[in-house]
Amino acid sequence: MTTLAIIGGTGLTQLNALKIIKREQLTTPYGAPSADFVTGELSQKQVVFLARHGNPHTIAPHKINYRANIWGLKQLGVEQIIAVAAVGGITPAMSPAHIAIPDQIIDYSYGRQHTFFEDENYPVTHIDFTYPYHPKLRSTLIAAAAQANIKISPKATYGCTQGPRLESRAEIERMEKDGCDLVGMTGMPEAALAKELGIEYASISVIANWAAGKTAGEITMADIEHNLHIGMTNMAELLKIFVALV
Repeated sequence: MTTLAIIGGTGLTQLNALKIIKREQLTTPYGAPSADFVTGELSQKQVVFLARHGNPHTIAPHKINYRANIWGLKQLGVEQIIAVAAVGGITPAMSPAHIAIPDQIIDYSYGRQHTFFEDENYPVTHIDFTYPYHPKLRSTLIAAAAQANIKISPKATYGCTQGPRLESRAEIERMEKDGCDLVGMTGMPEAALAKELGIEYASISVIANWAAGKTAGEITMADIEHNLHIGMTNMAELLKIFVALV
């Protein structure tokens, strides 16, 4: 049984190091997942890969069927998820191409299907969300980064916005006052849904750009793509070591 899954975000629609064994289309009570579930071998272990935005990248953050994605992974027997996300950097340490392993999250999104517990089949259940990210998975990711000699931030607070637009300067100033180090668009409800189904969940945040107002001029896609290339290359090396450790 496969127990580990990797969810890839912007800049990671496929894992080049993954030796593909099979692809599966699944149906769920919540509709269609973002893409096929790709089972393969990484670091001599079996993992499942899912492209969060589809492959090719076509699904906007607020349109992702998070419930179908997480439910489908549960159907496949997944017990652990590493979620990779491209984010913006807010605080000084979160510079472009840097990697952070968040330990907290604040949800600013709205209108998303954010729980499984809402009808007679799954009555209201209040999960504990004090620690959104699984501590053991986080510590293993941090250890893998050390082995790979990749500098990371071992703690950060991720602020999840609605998207697909980027944020205003005032919104980022507010988020920084709230304690956010990173800004992204896909961290919720993904983390909470995994928690609801008892799946251990942790995230690797790859900083693609400075958030609005943190640098002069506009944020350009060319800069984002350049930073993601560097960050995702380091992330892929970190992942290979992580998979060998778990």
